[in-house]
Amino acid sequence: MAERLWQTVPAMRVAVINLVGLSRSLLGPHLPGLTAFAAQHGLQSHAPEFPALTCTAQSSILTGTAPAAHGIVGNGWYDRESAEVRFWKQSNHLVRGEKLWDILRRDIPGFTCAKLFWWYNMYSTADFSITPRPLYPADGCKVFDIHTQPMLLRDDLKRALGEFPFPAFWGPAAGIASSEWIAASAKWIEDTRAPTLSLVYLPHLDYPLQKFGPQAPEIPAELAAIDRVASDLIHYYESRNIRVLVLSEYGISPVSRPLHLNRLFRQHGWLQLKDERGRETLDCGGSRAFAIADHQIAHVYVNDPAVRPAVSWLLENTPGIAEVRCPAEAWGAGIATERAGDFIAIAAADTWFTYYFWDDDALAPDYARTIDIHRKPGYDPCELLLDPAIAFPKLRIAGFLLRKKLGLRALLEVIPLDASRIRGSHGRDQVPEEEHPVLLGSDWPVANATDVHHAILDAVRAGT
Repeated sequence: MAERLWQTVPAMRVAVINLVGLSRSLLGPHLPGLTAFAAQHGLQSHAPEFPALTCTAQSSILTGTAPAAHGIVGNGWYDRESAEVRFWKQSNHLVRGEKLWDILRRDIPGFTCAKLFWWYNMYSTADFSITPRPLYPADGCKVFDIHTQPMLLRDDLKRALGEFPFPAFWGPAAGIASSEWIAASAKWIEDTRAPTLSLVYLPHLDYPLQKFGPQAPEIPAELAAIDRVASDLIHYYESRNIRVLVLSEYGISPVSRPLHLNRLFRQHGWLQLKDERGRETLDCGGSRAFAIADHQIAHVYVNDPAVRPAVSWLLENTPGIAEVRCPAEAWGAGIATERAGDFIAIAAADTWFTYYFWDDDALAPDYARTIDIHRKPGYDPCELLLDPAIAFPKLRIAGFLLRKKLGLRALLEVIPLDASRIRGSHGRDQVPEEEHPVLLGSDWPVANATDVHHAILDAVRAGT
């Protein structure tokens, strides 16, 4: 009798809104809706995952395990077998372990999950998924689009909402429009599919906090913009008796200086560089040692054991590096240590790492001044900026689009190479408490990202 009753009582329907970059320090008058929600439903902050990066934090939340088990050591890493840098890959198969929705589906009859714009969203076992994914035709062009599961969901969604505003999701035009579209897609999924659990990623705060820094005068207006979108989505869910949790992956720290590790390695003769049509590219497989930069952490790979002591000494004695960790000591033997660098450099609080390896900007690779998240051997926040040296950037962009429409190939070189313009970053796990990620709407005690996993499970199971 008890088992039959458990099976007939529906689970609590839950929506989890991932507000990237939200921290306790940002709550207040410029986030009135979210601040009121926190006051009514509870606010907790917790220690960041290490590294405090999107792909790592999300994987810990969704699996309830640490990188040692799920294997996501950053937003990208160097694949030693293929001798290739792999950044911002999208297959969910890269994330080891059982996922949140698999656990709940096994436990709750009729459970369904919608995973909207969280990363590693392709080929997951979630029932419904939407993720940004351009088309790459054989002629070498790139066409903005989305990928969905089921596949035919894409056509129905675009008929309802129009094309996803891809330039507003990443690049110099990144802004509130992408979060507005994602919020609208979350409502559309609810209206048409009514999942038990909705996982919704709203990226907006990431852009201005990195461009301007958390204390910049531009930030209040940006906070008000995302507060409007998030509050509207919260009210929409609550009107349907859906419980809402709001979380973040990390807070943003103010930074004032970039550190170019690969340029230091170049000075020591550890890089192998290749001339490609008059520009330099980094040959990772042929380098003795090199760094894959990812915000405030960098994976340092050593191909030549003979230089390992010198690399270690340089990292330990370079100003701007706060700490160096050994992956095997942090994570033990296994998938995380296999993917990570031989050393993980952690920046000082006011510092972040670039991927730059050239000494002369005239020799920078062809992708350096473009938006190219997969080809660059590291994360490049300067892709959020337009080069101020370009007198009429919109005219240049219009010319590029015209050539593209005519079937001609060209590079859209509008991204600056002045890394000192970036004012916010993340990745460190040792940050002030006011920069910790938060969880709103749950009384489940959380000390880290894996606890957030259990808080979500608890919220869904509350109705069983």
